[in-house]
Amino acid sequence: MELPRFDMPERVSFNLCFACGEDNPIGLKLKPVYDGERVYVEFTPGKYHQGWQNITHGGILYTLLDEVTAYTILCCGIEFGVTAKSEVRFRHVVRTGDCVEVSARATKVSRRLVETEGRIALKDGTVVAEAKSTFYSWRQCKKAFLWDMDGVISDSSAFHLAAWQETFGKRGIEFRQNDFAKFFGTRNDFIVRRVLGEEVSEKELASLLREKEDIFRHKITGNFRSFPGVIKLLDAIKKGNFKLALTSSAPQENIDLASAELGLDRYFDTIISGREVAESKPSPQIYLRAAEELGIEPGDCVVIEDSPFGVQGAKAAGMKCLAVTNTHPRQDFQGADRVVDSLEEVDLITLIRWL
Repeated sequence: MELPRFDMPERVSFNLCFACGEDNPIGLKLKPVYDGERVYVEFTPGKYHQGWQNITHGGILYTLLDEVTAYTILCCGIEFGVTAKSEVRFRHVVRTGDCVEVSARATKVSRRLVETEGRIALKDGTVVAEAKSTFYSWRQCKKAFLWDMDGVISDSSAFHLAAWQETFGKRGIEFRQNDFAKFFGTRNDFIVRRVLGEEVSEKELASLLREKEDIFRHKITGNFRSFPGVIKLLDAIKKGNFKLALTSSAPQENIDLASAELGLDRYFDTIISGREVAESKPSPQIYLRAAEELGIEPGDCVVIEDSPFGVQGAKAAGMKCLAVTNTHPRQDFQGADRVVDSLEEVDLITLIRWL
């Protein structure tokens, strides 16, 4: 099969796409989502989408199928491709004003071609149309996703707070919730020096850090929980063959424990702990180290963070950043590219198109 001649753009924009473009005034403005297995979208045709009176034009129905099946290749980690062949079978009419669900999935992925199947159905399950399509794949997506752990993946802040309070309390220091909130997401030595001062001895620092982490691991063992939406999004990213890194300020022992309880090892291509870099967040070092190990340019990396220090570090590294308000309020994330209240709000397609 001969590839057609095409000048492929360096950066692909969807903004004026007739089917999904947000800036196209006469477009369909579809917003497909991906559930980890299939892409789907709901659409209600209006009077300007008809052929025969009050009957939706077949070309509009095919556009719906073509668009949703095309999005399946995006979810396979392919940044840019075009329809090579499509076979459609229409089974039922759609009246204007009737809501339909369009869904599709990839059935075969090779280096140059992706085969898909899709269908349109009415709300009562009546199948309207089915399609089998083949797409040319021009370029793999170069994006990588860098995840913080505590506060993004694992709901562990209460255990960290309790461990700090117990550790500092033995030394007669009150460590309040608002003190913790300021520093959560940074490396432990960074926190200690902000609380006790830069003059703390290396011996005392090492003893305090060891004590705090022993308390933390004792309290959280058997109690690791991931935030809603996390595992589903990690699954979708991994299935799409995108690069993934864990960039956590936590010591390696904590990462190992979280990985064992939450099954994180299967997702990440590289894991960078706070001890592997000289400086704590908000330094960009940990993100730049991850990008280097993944072989991805910083500008093609998306960082998922929950702390203002993490956002600052990601932006200083020249990366895009999605902030989630698990541990800090929305107003603390002025520098983030996007802010969400939960990763349940985010699917793979939305994440790629946003950032």
